Amino acid sequence: MGRGKIEIKRIENSSNRQVTYSKRRNGIMKKAKEITVLCDAKVSLIIFASSGKMHEYCSPSTKLIDILDQYQKTSGKKLWDAKHENLGNEIDRIKKENDSMQIELRHLKGEDITSLPYKELMALEDALENGLTCVRAKQMDVLDMAKKNTKFLEEDNKQLNFIVNQQQLTYENVREHMDYHGYHRAARADFNSQMPFAFRVQPMQPNLQERMR
Repeated sequence: MGRGKIEIKRIENSSNRQVTYSKRRNGIMKKAKEITVLCDAKVSLIIFASSGKMHEYCSPSTKLIDILDQYQKTSGKKLWDAKHENLGNEIDRIKKENDSMQIELRHLKGEDITSLPYKELMALEDALENGLTCVRAKQMDVLDMAKKNTKFLEEDNKQLNFIVNQQQLTYENVREHMDYHGYHRAARADFNSQMPFAFRVQPMQPNLQERMR
């Protein structure tokens, strides 16, 4: 028995829908590859699943952007709006400007100047001299700033040395003062240690000694 036809409508069951999508996607991809080989056709195929996942195929002999450009020219439909065209023009302008700056930089380094005319060589020399003047002026500014910083450091060093010397003098004065008073205290202690013991008072009356006990 032949396979019956199915009604072309959205499959409600998500599992069945996913299985059908996978089978038919593989089938259409296979057909695109076959027509590319059999008929030497340029084919580009892009499929987006309901989940947003993308699947694509493009003939090996071409690129997607080339097919889109050819489609745009053949159909007369504009795939790119004015905003994208202006963006492309701006990118091209920046690329050209970057190439020009790279060439100018090589010339400033003394590279690729053999083919330059006399006027461009003179302009290049003036640019180098102006740049050298600016560099020397900046160099002098840096040297002046370094000298000023050195002078500030020397003054700070002098102040610190003065403070340290003052503290040293104060410390020595305090030490001499303590040594002086310590010497006199030691002398008095030595003098007291050499004094004879005091005599005991002997009472004149015999019974006075018993009372003192």
